[in-house]
Amino acid sequence: MTNKLHYQQQGSGADIILIHGLLGSLENLNMVAKSLKENYRVTNIDVRNHGLSFHKKTMTYKELAQDIVELMADLGIERSHILGHSMGGKIAMELALTHCEKVDKLIVADIAPVAYPSHHAHIIEGLQSINVDKIESRKDADIQLSQFVDEVGIRQFLLRNLVSKDGQFNFKCNLDNIEQCYQEIMKGYEGEQTFTGATLFIKGGDSHYITAEHREIIKHLFPNSHAKIIQGAGHWLHAEKTIAFNKLVNDFLKR
Repeated sequence: MTNKLHYQQQGSGADIILIHGLLGSLENLNMVAKSLKENYRVTNIDVRNHGLSFHKKTMTYKELAQDIVELMADLGIERSHILGHSMGGKIAMELALTHCEKVDKLIVADIAPVAYPSHHAHIIEGLQSINVDKIESRKDADIQLSQFVDEVGIRQFLLRNLVSKDGQFNFKCNLDNIEQCYQEIMKGYEGEQTFTGATLFIKGGDSHYITAEHREIIKHLFPNSHAKIIQGAGHWLHAEKTIAFNKLVNDFLKR
């Protein structure tokens, strides 16, 4: 299998690349892509080990950013706006910090450039516990996953990874690789570079992924950054408050 990222491209104009979060796929940011395609050429990607992209046993942020650089080269994109959510936001920050010449404006959705505790372990364990040979429907998988994940909305999001072909269910994402790389994914930025380009951090008002304690490191690494809060939104702010999120993104890009 070739080590090239799967992507969808639509619209025309200045380039913007969208990067989804852990255990997601490019589908997660479709509502953002739809809003942007009127004025921009939108490239929406699947991160390695996710969606329809290639599988590999390593997932350092240096490698994940390099995947984007190589895709840009393949598509003839010299420079692009970059938007990333959660893990995708960390990839976006790594790209801006290590390949600043490739990045115009940077948008980071509900994540900081810091290490986080391992709070997804039970989710990955729950997904791995699903016996794909014995389920006949997504509902069967949901029943099994409910023993590990209480929230219905989160289970629905996770089970988008489950696909059926000829009556056989399988996961699109590579759960084993993601589990093995999980501690790497939880790391923060460890380099010395800064990104002086225009940067917007968007935080969900009900989310705790960005806190006051992160302000100093964010300002150090991204001195030309500012933050917006979407009240009433959690970590999946782009899905929960789509209109508000898209307005912040469009306003920032036009500025």
